Amino acid sequence: MKLITKTLLAALSLLPLMGNTASAKEQIVVETENTALVLTVGDNGRLYQSYLGKRIANAGDYASLPLGLEAYLTHGMEDYYEPALHINRADGNPSTLLTYKSHSVTACKGGKETVIVLADPVYADEVALHFVAFEKENVLKAWSVITNKENKPIELEKFASSLLSFHSPHYYLTQYNGNWASEANATTQELHFGKKEIDTKLGTRANLFVSPFFQISLGAPATENSGEVLVGTLGWTGNFRFTFEVDNAGYLRVLSGINPYFSRYRLAKGESFTTPEFIFTLSRNGKGEASRNLHDWARRYQVKDGMGDRMTLLNNWESTYFDFNEDKLITLIGEAKEFGVDMFLLDDGWFGNKYPRHGDTQGLGDWTETANKLPNGIGRLTEEAKKQGVKFGLWIEPEMVNPKSELYEKHKDWVITLPNREEYYFRNQLVLDLSNPKVQDYVFNVVDELKTKYPDIAFFKWDCNSPITNIYSVYERNNQNHLYIDYVRGLYKVLDRIAAKYPNLPMMLCAGGGGRTDYEALKYFPEMWVSDDTDPVERIFIQWGYSQVFPAKVQCAHVTTWNKSASAKFRVNVAMMGKLGFDLNLHDLSAKDLAYCKQAVKNYNRLKPVILDGDQYRLVSPYEGDHAATMYVGKDKRKAVVFAFDIFPRYGREFEKPQHNVILNGLDANATYEVREIDREDCTVGEAKSYSGDYLMTVGLPLLSYNRLRSKVVELTRK
Repeated sequence: MKLITKTLLAALSLLPLMGNTASAKEQIVVETENTALVLTVGDNGRLYQSYLGKRIANAGDYASLPLGLEAYLTHGMEDYYEPALHINRADGNPSTLLTYKSHSVTACKGGKETVIVLADPVYADEVALHFVAFEKENVLKAWSVITNKENKPIELEKFASSLLSFHSPHYYLTQYNGNWASEANATTQELHFGKKEIDTKLGTRANLFVSPFFQISLGAPATENSGEVLVGTLGWTGNFRFTFEVDNAGYLRVLSGINPYFSRYRLAKGESFTTPEFIFTLSRNGKGEASRNLHDWARRYQVKDGMGDRMTLLNNWESTYFDFNEDKLITLIGEAKEFGVDMFLLDDGWFGNKYPRHGDTQGLGDWTETANKLPNGIGRLTEEAKKQGVKFGLWIEPEMVNPKSELYEKHKDWVITLPNREEYYFRNQLVLDLSNPKVQDYVFNVVDELKTKYPDIAFFKWDCNSPITNIYSVYERNNQNHLYIDYVRGLYKVLDRIAAKYPNLPMMLCAGGGGRTDYEALKYFPEMWVSDDTDPVERIFIQWGYSQVFPAKVQCAHVTTWNKSASAKFRVNVAMMGKLGFDLNLHDLSAKDLAYCKQAVKNYNRLKPVILDGDQYRLVSPYEGDHAATMYVGKDKRKAVVFAFDIFPRYGREFEKPQHNVILNGLDANATYEVREIDREDCTVGEAKSYSGDYLMTVGLPLLSYNRLRSKVVELTRK
């Protein structure tokens, strides 16, 4: 018995390596300028991942690689680890075997797309693995298309977008989790044998507790400028799951895709299921390079109007909340003009008559102006905005409904709610069932009717404040497991219709803060609201977290009265590191602060091309002490701007010697730069000094101190 046990253990220890002994039939190489993913067809006809790493100059060297691990692991065969694909069939056989059938490579915008078709030799089901390599940005996309080639329906139990494997002495996972008003907090842990999952089951406001991206450092924890790191994110505005599994031989498998929880999906004969895009980059020069890869790719190829401008704005929410009328709003529109911003945004509270929207308990779903608040409708406000020379934007939450609303009374069958159960409300509201085409028509019409009636509406803030609760669909009564997926697909159908009819209409992706922060949604939205928390100290951490994957251009950052112990300058400087907006009453500002804010808007507008379209360098992490610093460098390296923050010194630290210099990055080492402090509270500009780029990136500048809540902005101009 002991002999049998030892033999079995020896066999198990070799399982991940067994494919390495098979000879290769064909290799498929997916390459960017710096990265190569090598997939090999084994002698047994199955597909293996042989390599993911630095691109090798001589492509012939890839033939020397070992076979590696199976590239899209299936359930029911000889491998005992988490499968990428699990199919339930009519005959009760739950296994799938995939063998190579064909592959093709075609040019696409920004790079090349490789499609590898695998098929089950017994059941004929096909899986097409898609890889798009964006060559200059060193970013790859991966997704799968699963097609039922059987005569009877099949049920997808698990259906990953991507499976990547690695072999390294150590793996360090950094995830970004939190809660409302505390989003994208970084935590790092070493992965050992076993399985770690990051997932969400919230449906709509899916990212409330955890962001849909991660970093895996290989060998040792990566820093900003050193170490090998994979950064990945899923383009899906719904439930997701990342699985990290270290096996008995020390290999790491990373599976990414829709969370299969309560989502078994039935495919009829001939039907296909397309998984979301998994987007990733591999950097050998730390997290900073990985971020810049993703930022460049996103602006060029993914985000709506990614290379276009962004509007600064004044929002009324924190100055009025629900308490406003036409006269008060007209005054605020005038203040937007005085601030020098591009747009005035009217937030929640403008709609409902049978159930007027005086709080969050009623009116949601009834999108007609409240008569006693806006007797002349939205049109009076758009006219005033045009007169003042600013754009007009409007808040909507079209996917949601209050039970106390006319819509709920007329169409309860449109609401996701359980039969025979007491309704549970999140923020006093429920979610409309976007799997239903009639509901899709209704949600589209919320935007379409407002734009038709008031064509001068130039912007929508699209909110989504509730996860899916009371999970049951009248429309999907025979396929309840389809609801989570069909909801998201229904949302995309609505957004496709809006984009087709109003291609130049910008909208803000909002979900009670950072509840929706994914790259598929950003195909429709040029920007996103990353958190309701506008405390500038907390925002430094939140924006630091999101910047790992998302460029400053998509991160809306507003100046409010949160944390009044921070100066107006400190609050504005934090917001200037994203897409700047204000949520203030002009009369709450002193004359000095008002003059400063006006000057800051001018500075921001002048520096927008650098901040929103340049390369971002995270110089000093707020996680490492009492300070933070971030730098933006224009693509031509002619202009740069540094934001430096003193946050909270520990007791007695103010008596210590001065801080170390902040070492800059991304400049032309051989050029000379004129450096001066700008954006001072008194609206003056500091004395200009000249330094070489080499000096600035070696010695740096003394930008930090032990002052409490102090900020500095430094502009660099190449001579």
